[in-house]
Amino acid sequence: MVNVIARSRIKAGKMEEFLRILKENVPTVMAEEGCIRYEPCLDANVGIGAEAEMDCVTILESWESPDHLRAHLETPHMKAFRDAVTPLRLENSVTVVTPA
Repeated sequence: MVNVIARSRIKAGKMEEFLRILKENVPTVMAEEGCIRYEPCLDANVGIGAEAEMDCVTILESWESPDHLRAHLETPHMKAFRDAVTPLRLENSVTVVTPA
């Protein structure tokens, strides 16, 4: 299994549009072979850990294998998603981890 932490900093005034596009894509991603989890998250300002960044969206993902993740990244709906959201974000980072 591999887990993905994908984090995007969204341009001012573009969060609602970004979240709409992202949430529309979730059911399609969840239906992909090997997808265990694909969960959009916003920072929680609860006084624990790093200070919340209200202009960021994090997607927590779990995949059965690296090959499933690779296949996911090549799907037409993910290309369309990237094309739609790239103009809405300032930066994006992806971290892939495996259970210890």
